[in-house]
Amino acid sequence: AGGVPEDGPGYLFPATVLTNVSDGHRIVDEEQFGPVLPVLGFQDDDDAVRRANASPYGLQGSVWTKDLEKGASLAARLEVGTAAVNQAALLTPDVPFGGCKSSGYGRQNAQGSLEGCTQL
Repeated sequence: AGGVPEDGPGYLFPATVLTNVSDGHRIVDEEQFGPVLPVLGFQDDDDAVRRANASPYGLQGSVWTKDLEKGASLAARLEVGTAAVNQAALLTPDVPFGGCKSSGYGRQNAQGSLEGCTQL
């Protein structure tokens, strides 16, 4: 669904779901920013976690499942800065945010970061 660029300046795409993609496709292997969701199959939970963690990137990750307890367990195994279950990661100024691996080091937000940007 989606995938048709919007008319006008820039490179704007509507939310897009991609199927028939696999490891080796740039949309899967590279860190992409946009409303794009590549859908891949996996053999079992361990295969899904292994493949996700094989990426050199680790900004955010999410697990989508009907079993919330299992989802939380799988999300905890992801090598990412922020993990979520059945949602995109929500960012609030009171929670530290940052990536790991090639997605960045350090954290922003939370009390220490807010104080560092405040002059009293």
